[in-house]
Amino acid sequence: MRLWGLTTLLAMAVFLVTRCVLLAQSMLVSDQPLGVLLGGLALGSWRDIPAAAVVASPWLLFELLLKPSWRDRLRRPLFGLYIFTLLFVGVSEGIFWDEFSVRFNFIALDYLVFTTEVIGNIRESYPVGKIVAALLALSALIFWALRRPFKSAVAAEAPRGSQFAWGFSLLVLVWVVAYKMAPPEFSPNNFANELADNGWRSFLWAARQNKLDYRQFYATRPDAEVMADLQRLSGHSQVSATLDAGQKTAYKPLKAGGKQPNVVVVMMESMSAEYMATFGNTENLTPNLDRLAGEGLLFTHLYAAGTRTVRGLEALSAALPPLPGKSVVRWPDITRLNTLGSVLAARGWAPHFLYGGYGMFDNMNGFFGAQGYKVTDRTNFQDGLVQFENIWGVADEHLFDQVLIDMDKDAAAGKPFYAHIMTASNHIPFTYPDGRIDIPSPGKRNGGVKYADFAVGRFMEMARKKDWFDNTLFLFVADHCASSAGKSKIPVHRYHIPAIVYAPKLVAAKKVDTLASQIDLAPTLLAMLGLQGDDHFIGRDILSTPPAEGRALLSTYQNLGYLKGDTMTVLQPKRKIETFRISADGKEAQLIPTDAQQASEAVAYFQGAALLMEKHGTNGSAR
Repeated sequence: MRLWGLTTLLAMAVFLVTRCVLLAQSMLVSDQPLGVLLGGLALGSWRDIPAAAVVASPWLLFELLLKPSWRDRLRRPLFGLYIFTLLFVGVSEGIFWDEFSVRFNFIALDYLVFTTEVIGNIRESYPVGKIVAALLALSALIFWALRRPFKSAVAAEAPRGSQFAWGFSLLVLVWVVAYKMAPPEFSPNNFANELADNGWRSFLWAARQNKLDYRQFYATRPDAEVMADLQRLSGHSQVSATLDAGQKTAYKPLKAGGKQPNVVVVMMESMSAEYMATFGNTENLTPNLDRLAGEGLLFTHLYAAGTRTVRGLEALSAALPPLPGKSVVRWPDITRLNTLGSVLAARGWAPHFLYGGYGMFDNMNGFFGAQGYKVTDRTNFQDGLVQFENIWGVADEHLFDQVLIDMDKDAAAGKPFYAHIMTASNHIPFTYPDGRIDIPSPGKRNGGVKYADFAVGRFMEMARKKDWFDNTLFLFVADHCASSAGKSKIPVHRYHIPAIVYAPKLVAAKKVDTLASQIDLAPTLLAMLGLQGDDHFIGRDILSTPPAEGRALLSTYQNLGYLKGDTMTVLQPKRKIETFRISADGKEAQLIPTDAQQASEAVAYFQGAALLMEKHGTNGSAR
């Protein structure tokens, strides 16, 4: 049993070093004050004790279950492997923190499923060979330094009865760590809370909490009241998650006497509003998007629904508020969902989903294919089209080349088209073709942003030459921001994204300052097309929403935010509700008493979405 104790202490030491490194990253990269973070360091060290005991538990099982001959043969190589694993996971936490500023969560769990993209992404972004070599050398050094304690621990073998008693205590510890040790929330600063957590524990918690039943975990109201409020808040007499709800109204063309306009939605990977000069950036990263913003219809206060691509896809395609746990895009067997593509398809448009990466990632191909979209990803681009790609996807310019090919085919057939395009270049490892921009590849985040903007400019230049250009609505919007890090539970400034409707022959240039959500874009486009009578979405037309009634819906995986004015109500597990006053820049959040009316509206949106998915024939609230 002393061997279990030694390996537990070793795990605690690695956890402490990891936490200190993450603390330093928080101070240097995110400018967090040391005094605020020290509490997380202290609390985390205490919480590491049971987590370390569980991580070291294979050694207890090793002593209990293996024959003495096998134990003598395997102890040393397995001890070396154990040391390397601890160090490897510690480095992985640092890499994960560098991108998301949190401990392992649902994203880490998802990444284990999509190993090709994730491992390839890491290999292209970091010197993996050198890192592994350094870890092997460090593991060997630690192994050598612990040779005497290791030998002493092996020699002091406990009686079998005592071993089984320790084995029972291990089961209790596993239960505590996996089921009872909830994420720490001792501080209003989210960095401090994350530092107090343990990556191994948070990973187990994420695996267990991947599906959250809204009714079980969140504040609720009577279903009938919720649905009545949801209809009122959405501005519709009926809301539905199902495709064939309600009656269709007569089509009212956007332009008198004109044909049905084409619709092209470009959803840009990680294109935070903060990168655009339109929103104050001075680095000249997005000259093309800034020009489109000045010449088009710009929504200045629009916010992403979540922090991952699937949340953006879900919000824009189905106009659904983000439910806790998995995005709807990743649910299995979702068909006949009320989406922008399916509504347009019923009116004669040809819906497409085009992605520069592998569409099996996050079930994109499965989801959009099941809703009737024609799906195109990097596996079925036209031969010879792709000249540059990395593990995450083809260069955006090649994606847009494929878009033009497909749009030309539909136009030649006399059919209006709808294309939902998902780009990939503005993503680590930030590599792209040489000679396109003045930042050499790989260009880190600024290079990724600037190249993505270059590809948009090139796409629009080529599209202008097409006969169908003058009768096409283009929407440029981000899937989410580049970073989700912040001090508060839901850092509002990390959700602000650009949204630009560009159609110089159809839509006048204008700025719309109404507070709005990603889920409002589909109903807004339908209203612009004259199809608002076919709209049964939860989202609403931004252009017909009084500015005083603006609101946005934001989420992490478990916290659900309802932003109205400068006040955000956050629904949390265990039916907890908190309300915060948000600073003008969105970076600060001050806890204030909860307004009953705003809390009721928040519940209406999120509980209502869960109810609609249940009625759709899926156990939506449990996904």
